[in-house]
Amino acid sequence: MKNEKEDSNRRNFLKLGLLAGTATLTGLGVKNTLFANAKEETGEKVKVLTVDGKVVEVDSSLVAHPSEEKLSQFNVREGIPGKKFIMVIDLARCANARKCVEGCQSMHGMLPPIEYIKVKKMQDSELAAPYWFPQTCYQCDNPPCTKVCPVDATFKRSDGIVGIDSDRCIGCKFCMAACPYSARTFNFGRPEQQAFSEEHAHDADKCCTTKSSQEGTVSKCDFCPESSSKGILPSCVTECPNGTIFFGDELEDAVTNGEETFRLSELLTKRAGYRQFEELGTKPRVYYLPPVERNFPFEDATEVFNQQE
Repeated sequence: MKNEKEDSNRRNFLKLGLLAGTATLTGLGVKNTLFANAKEETGEKVKVLTVDGKVVEVDSSLVAHPSEEKLSQFNVREGIPGKKFIMVIDLARCANARKCVEGCQSMHGMLPPIEYIKVKKMQDSELAAPYWFPQTCYQCDNPPCTKVCPVDATFKRSDGIVGIDSDRCIGCKFCMAACPYSARTFNFGRPEQQAFSEEHAHDADKCCTTKSSQEGTVSKCDFCPESSSKGILPSCVTECPNGTIFFGDELEDAVTNGEETFRLSELLTKRAGYRQFEELGTKPRVYYLPPVERNFPFEDATEVFNQQE
């Protein structure tokens, strides 16, 4: 029971303070200053992030969440006002558990072998140790994919997300050719995927604007915008057992994996954060922390699997 409660708290952490446009606390006199007209206390404690990067507990009555009606009014192509979503991946923590991949597939209703997140084996030089490298769509601020689409099916939102309008997509694959990160996939209409999608049609709109089940269209990682709009962390973040992936709002200068929260600017500075293929000028919104002082020894997943067989 305790584990279920902890998992629930972890998954909904951002809903309480980081992404959902909730309270920003300034110090101890919270109730008497910012929340003078607050509702009667409920006795339920929730976690919120202060302006100096600390996590504190306050009564839930002091936190104002945006209404579902307000969230439903924003233009999908324009994005969520006042947000700039960003991701940080700590390569020192990745052990190729692949739970991020499985969580993403479940959230988007995809069946293997289609993967929006690819975990690659990397080795920078012959003498250097190999490491695991999770790769998503980078939601570039200067995306080449949007420039080549002839029907404006893929677009850049104000909140940082690069989206795809599956109803508009004609399947020309120009965007796939333009993406230097090979982040996009094409739906060829596999019978097993189509059958699965029809069976779970009622779940199609639970999270994502990208409908991977639509035959003849392109799809990709989309930062789970419906979840993000409600302050819920993407599944790739919550499913990772090692806390490898951090997600947050650049405008709030904070990212979290659901259990740990860091000031984004300090984390990138102290850990020498970088972006893949910076020289291309695509300006990705996914940063990496180098794989130094790793939490786990490197193991080749294929070799381990073969030994188990």
